[in-house]
Amino acid sequence: MALGPNILPMFEQLGMLDEIRNISVPVTKVSILNGNMKKLATMELLGEKEPKLYELLYRRVPAEKISLNKKVLRFEEKTEGGLSRVAIYCSDNTVFEGDLLVGADGAYSAVRQCLYKHLDETLGILPKEDRESFSIGYVSMLGTTNPQDPEKYPQLKERHAQYGRVLGGNRRGWSAVNVAGHQICWALNIQLSEEEAKDQQFRNSEWGPEANEAMIREFQDLPCPWGGKMKDLIDATPKDLISKIFLEEKVFSTWYYGRTVLIGDGAVNAMQDAVVLANCLYNMTDNSSKSIQTAFEEYYAQRYHRAHAQFITSNGMSKIMSGQTLAERMLRKTILNYTPNWIQQQYIAKSFEYRPQIAWLPLVKNRGTTRVLPQEGKRSVE
Repeated sequence: MALGPNILPMFEQLGMLDEIRNISVPVTKVSILNGNMKKLATMELLGEKEPKLYELLYRRVPAEKISLNKKVLRFEEKTEGGLSRVAIYCSDNTVFEGDLLVGADGAYSAVRQCLYKHLDETLGILPKEDRESFSIGYVSMLGTTNPQDPEKYPQLKERHAQYGRVLGGNRRGWSAVNVAGHQICWALNIQLSEEEAKDQQFRNSEWGPEANEAMIREFQDLPCPWGGKMKDLIDATPKDLISKIFLEEKVFSTWYYGRTVLIGDGAVNAMQDAVVLANCLYNMTDNSSKSIQTAFEEYYAQRYHRAHAQFITSNGMSKIMSGQTLAERMLRKTILNYTPNWIQQQYIAKSFEYRPQIAWLPLVKNRGTTRVLPQEGKRSVE
């Protein structure tokens, strides 16, 4: 996961910036290689290892506010004595009630699926595009090794992250990057064809341990961008730090209904959703259905167009960094070898203009020389 100027001010507001830096390694560039380890291009770009960020955030939440091992089966809105509430029902027969429900449970969100089922089957108002399935672009396997010997991997002695990405042909790619604590994050990627993507939507077997082992066997003897074989990194990784994921492509247009609202899935985009939603909820005058509806509308107005733009940007970046079709190879060569550096830097600066901050905490001063967009919505502290 990479964090940059468009979300780090929020962590600074919370007094967490130094802790983020302590578990991070600055990333300044990415080297893109072919299967023969010949450099194709270099892209000029803070990255932290995700488990450490998870642990940091987990420590900041009071223990009594976290319930573990809960699987949400469904939810419903209830009105008793003129008071509206929303209740979630879990697989262990526990029930939780509140003024509103935030679905932050990933791409295959149980909250979203329950909400969409109600809007489609009961009310008949779910837009056609939200009834369509995801488009799956890549299958990826990710891992983080135990601490490694800097003598074996001299890259670990460097102050900045050494990010090597290999495009090996046949729609296969793999990468390695150092993170704090002399650990190495690695990734294996398979770019799916249109037919393969459709097939994956119906194959639950791809999530089993046998499928994981098959993918590892396919990549383990390939050259590591840091030297040796990818098997060396895979063998140095605890099994619980290896995960396989499908990278889906879709932006849903329905984000809320009644007392239920959804936030995004995906690193910085989801964090920005959370900041803006929290600001809108903070500015409510009461917990009435009308106030909640107004807050959700403001949240959607601020975030939907930005999330959609970020989706397009991320899709384009994936083509440049990982795509292996003829068109994508030509795009990568043009962008990274023939586009003037000042244009690339201008594009990167524009992507960092939007920096939402928490409305009830003092604003963090802007750093650097690039333009920063003004904060949106009502603020109680400047």
